Amino acid sequence: MARKKMRPWTFLLLTVTLQLMHQTSETQTAKSPGTSPSLLHHLHHPHDQHHPHDQHHTQDQHHPHDQHHPHDQHHPQDQHYPQDHHSHDHHDDPGPSPGPLDPSNCSFSSSLPEEQLRVEFSSSVVDSEYIVSFAGYYRSAARRRFISAALQDWGLSWTVLPRLNPAQTYPSDFDVVQLHGKLKAGVSALEEHPLIRRVTPHRKVVRTLKYSKVEEDSGKKEKPPKGEPHPHPCNTTVGGNKSWPDTQSFDSSRAYNSRRRSLSLGATYWMSASGHKSRRLMRAVPKQITGALHAEMLWGLGFTGAGVKVAVFDTGLASDHPHFRKGRVKDRTNWTNEKTLDDGLGHGTFVAGVIASHKECLGFAPDADVYVFRVFTNNQVSYTSWFLDAFNYAILKKIKVLNLSIGGPDFMDHPFVDKVWELTANKVIMVSAIGNDGPLYGTLNNPADQMDVIGVGGINFENQIARFSSRGMTTWELPGGYGRMKPDIVTYGSAVRGSALKSGCRSLSGTSVASPVVAGAVTLLLSAVLERSHVINPASVKQALMASALRLSDVNMFEQGYGRLDLVAAFHTLRAYKPQASLVPGYIDLTEDPYMWPYYTQPIYYGAMPVIVNVTILNGMGVSGKIIDKPLWEPFLPEFGAYVEVAFSYSAHLWPWSGYLAVSITASKAAASWEGMAKGQVTLTIESPPDSDEEEPRQSTVTLPIRVKIRSTPHRSKRILWDQFHNLRYPPGYFPRDNLRMKNDPLDWNGDHIHTNFRDMYQQLRSSDYYVEVLGAPFTCFDASQYGTLLIVDAEEEYFPEEISKLKRDVDNGLSVIIFADWYNVSVMKKVKFYDENTRQWWMPDTGGANIPAINDLLLPFNMTFGDDVFEGDFTIENHDMHYASGTSIAKFPQNGMLLTRTLKNQGNEVLKGETLTKEGVPILGMHQVPRPGAGRIALYGDSNCLDTSHLQKDCFWMLKAMLEYTANNVRPPPYLFSQEPVQLPPLLELPERMEGNHLHRYSKVIEGNLGKSRSRPLPPCPSLNWAKPHPLNKSAPSNLYQPQKLMSIELDPNAMPVNRPDNLLNGHLNGIQDKPGLVDSELNTGSLVSDHPTFLSMLAFLSTGLVVLFLINQFYRRRSRPKRKRPRQAAKPRKHLPSNTSYGVKIPGV
Repeated sequence: MARKKMRPWTFLLLTVTLQLMHQTSETQTAKSPGTSPSLLHHLHHPHDQHHPHDQHHTQDQHHPHDQHHPHDQHHPQDQHYPQDHHSHDHHDDPGPSPGPLDPSNCSFSSSLPEEQLRVEFSSSVVDSEYIVSFAGYYRSAARRRFISAALQDWGLSWTVLPRLNPAQTYPSDFDVVQLHGKLKAGVSALEEHPLIRRVTPHRKVVRTLKYSKVEEDSGKKEKPPKGEPHPHPCNTTVGGNKSWPDTQSFDSSRAYNSRRRSLSLGATYWMSASGHKSRRLMRAVPKQITGALHAEMLWGLGFTGAGVKVAVFDTGLASDHPHFRKGRVKDRTNWTNEKTLDDGLGHGTFVAGVIASHKECLGFAPDADVYVFRVFTNNQVSYTSWFLDAFNYAILKKIKVLNLSIGGPDFMDHPFVDKVWELTANKVIMVSAIGNDGPLYGTLNNPADQMDVIGVGGINFENQIARFSSRGMTTWELPGGYGRMKPDIVTYGSAVRGSALKSGCRSLSGTSVASPVVAGAVTLLLSAVLERSHVINPASVKQALMASALRLSDVNMFEQGYGRLDLVAAFHTLRAYKPQASLVPGYIDLTEDPYMWPYYTQPIYYGAMPVIVNVTILNGMGVSGKIIDKPLWEPFLPEFGAYVEVAFSYSAHLWPWSGYLAVSITASKAAASWEGMAKGQVTLTIESPPDSDEEEPRQSTVTLPIRVKIRSTPHRSKRILWDQFHNLRYPPGYFPRDNLRMKNDPLDWNGDHIHTNFRDMYQQLRSSDYYVEVLGAPFTCFDASQYGTLLIVDAEEEYFPEEISKLKRDVDNGLSVIIFADWYNVSVMKKVKFYDENTRQWWMPDTGGANIPAINDLLLPFNMTFGDDVFEGDFTIENHDMHYASGTSIAKFPQNGMLLTRTLKNQGNEVLKGETLTKEGVPILGMHQVPRPGAGRIALYGDSNCLDTSHLQKDCFWMLKAMLEYTANNVRPPPYLFSQEPVQLPPLLELPERMEGNHLHRYSKVIEGNLGKSRSRPLPPCPSLNWAKPHPLNKSAPSNLYQPQKLMSIELDPNAMPVNRPDNLLNGHLNGIQDKPGLVDSELNTGSLVSDHPTFLSMLAFLSTGLVVLFLINQFYRRRSRPKRKRPRQAAKPRKHLPSNTSYGVKIPGV
């Protein structure tokens, strides 16, 4: 009897069954970290000597840090520190290892109501208190002598505030001084002392947690975007403190003057806008975050974090928390003014648990040495000085990994930023949350946005970027440069389980959750390479994480960085790592969609403003380094590389561990009418001082492949010039939001760039085939004959007199101008100032939503003016619903121009008097043809909120396009939109005036202070680029030009590896380790929960299960075939008419 063949769909069913069982097994299984010692030898190396170098930035003239000083300091030995008054070791038993995990405890089907915890932050300057930073570390008596010598001739009363923390007995590089009397004179005197390098106002940070129930199906509740599932929190608390909800959501308010803040957020997801999916397979939320990243594979090799010091800067930790092994919490220190070391909020406990918990909700490195730094009080207050003292103590304790799940937008808080540089220069690997201000772009938090820090973004367990995760680019470099790529990597940050306040587990979401996931993973990795400590530093660890990360599909680099953390691949990379330099990103492809957004959205062409790509240089060879000679531009002649021109600006010194390479790219004159792809590469060599046992300097040569798309120069009517130079943002000054209703988010800090908070507007213009270029210099620095429209939106900066006169000439010669303004009223500005009762300090805005007096100076030659009334309201234009959010009105306009009026509410009167008044006939939109042959056109609108994604309610992109049709092509709007009769504006008695006593001159590039008044600075020269001399290569680019760069690796001795390892864990990635994020991994399944790195036992289990399933399926079909074989005997007469080949190739018995 022939064996019946299995149908093809049977194999498909079997494959799907095994795949589902494989994924289910991965989400249900988590091994407890073993205690077997590592067989690797532990080698100890002396710390490298650090050399002082200037810090780097994209555009030197705009960098916020002007001076840099050596950070190579000498500290007393650790054993001199008095341990008894602040440190408590744990005495709890390790407890049994956790058993098998029950998948029923955690899924997306939870129906429990979600409780939301809103986190609000504020930061303010402490009145009369200043941080005095010294040029070195000195004892308290010496520091006092320096201060006294600086102030003795001024007759000032001053006090050095005492330290009430463990740092009081050690040398320090700063003091907090309280001045009384002539503050400005005292600050100036201190700054003139040769051993005092900086005097900075002392800051206070307040964090407020507010609980609120999230109602289901409420009309007030914000619904997820189309195609996005509602968040389903995981109910996983086991015996926890009942005062905490089982699942919590933290919302970031991006509140006033926010600096360093906890970055926990709700478990909401940002889905790719690729269309609605009615049904899809939902992955279960894993009960153990360690299992999602396969930490058990390193535990099985005997690596559990032992020998690595990890610091948690947060809200503290209880001494008797049961989740931490006895003796593993080595030190608990309190840097606040409260007399407790315990955590009263639960955030610090959760973060520490993700890193080092050993039961219930497992951490990555349960045998690590945990150092707990309590830097926030139970009232959620902190000061910059507390952080500085705690950072110094971390350097003293030789901390290896430091987690900072807090952040804020203030990258110009000089003492804090400088201390972070000093930490990393001392080989402290800092991991920090990138921020919870997504999905907006330009919302990165400091210190995660620094080059020497590992900035971590968040994803959910569907491998999608979490909605809350902040997006790049960095805004340090604006307006003259372009931001860097951040975050560095992403990992799971939604619905992650961690330790609750007293015991048990709870689930939290936010980048403050993703950050300790990476910090714990790094701690575990370092314990696996203790014998290679001489090559471990902040740069090498960052290189290994990024080179081994898995890129997410359909996500750009400003959302994911190099991709999702792959713990096992990072282990392979770090074990074989050889000191070297690398570039981030590793290539420039201005055509790659979507990873290289926004570069791929617009081709380059001759005459355009250069495209700037800000590349980060990571130097794993040493804390300091430099670029030898100059970078070389090597065009590929057969690939039309000669049509590309390239210019460079770069760090004079790479310190600490990093630098920048700004690549400016444009098309040559020969390509003015050419279209096609052009390729080439940039080659540069990095050099660092030799190591202690070396004689020759270390060198590393890296290449940066470049591919661009060139088109012929478009007509000027299609070219728009965006004015970036006159946009100001926080930091450093208090520039308020453009919408006065946004009380919980009053700071304008997203950069006002076409690729940050005006990203949606930019994409709308590109979809209409407009070409948008960015002007980062004064109006005197562009050729107006090349552009159809100059677009000025939400400008806060002043204007040079030369700019005003040049713009008048340019408009007379055919350039058109569109201006979107915002509210401005001196009385309202005084009303919205902030006063802190605790610090007794006023914070006054430096402008309104826009600088209307400056804009009026620009418009005065055209007989146009904006007023200072503040309006809001809803109305329609044609069939479009519009919302006017804290805008201004047109107060003066040429009589032959077109004006659009609407009825609006006087919001300024409401702010000042609490009364709601309605005004009819408010002029909000004006269009005017300048009465001169060949002259351009001007269009004004009083509110920019309809273009700004930061607080967009109803967009007006359609109106902007209509205005562009008018300014560029003289396409007039329908006549019925405007009054047929000229609008009679009331006579303007006086122009809006600048507020007396404003501090705009402190932050302006245009004006400066002079004897209590402001005056114009000298007009700066226009920036000029030195185009690199080409060094052509007569070769074609590789078929896959962007094959990722390889990190140099060493040959490993197989005998040095642990004997209890699965072979398949050790075979890959040892030789020629590839920088995976350079290309999308072809084997990456974006829907899978974790990457495929199975152990031998798991493979054996899956194989056995598959054989059982195969046997059952085979038996099932054999049973189904038996009745068919008997039927011919019961109905023999009909069957004798059937041919023997009618049974699909199988002979039927009896026929």
